[in-house]
Amino acid sequence: MSTRILARHPFAAVAAVALTAAALPLTGTQTATAQTAAHPSGSASTVRPGLFLTVSGSEDTWIRGVRLLCEPTPHGRHPKAAEACTALDRAGGDLDALPDATGPCTMEYDPVTVSAEGRHRGERVAWKKTFPNTCVMRSATGPVFDF
Repeated sequence: MSTRILARHPFAAVAAVALTAAALPLTGTQTATAQTAAHPSGSASTVRPGLFLTVSGSEDTWIRGVRLLCEPTPHGRHPKAAEACTALDRAGGDLDALPDATGPCTMEYDPVTVSAEGRHRGERVAWKKTFPNTCVMRSATGPVFDF
């Protein structure tokens, strides 16, 4: 990572160290410790319920995120939790299968990256995708990333 990038992004150095440490192989004892540390409840296999959804602008110039919980009923800080859970259920939890909304979008290139991590209806989800702009992202993902 160049010094110029580190100067522009003060957290880039921390992220680079974290990524380097994450790439190192761990032994069985270290793996359990690392997972337990990531999950304060003490259970190495525990994954928080629901999905943590993020949206970031080009070159990570901004980022926002929210936790969406669909069980037992839609809740969480997502402003359209019920609609987002319904869309996910209709897609069988597969974010690539979300129905496309119809409507025109400009050809403007201002990339937006979205991600979903966690569990939906008991199934593990780890998904990330970049769209050419916010309109295309909303058209492709409906209410799921509309926050």
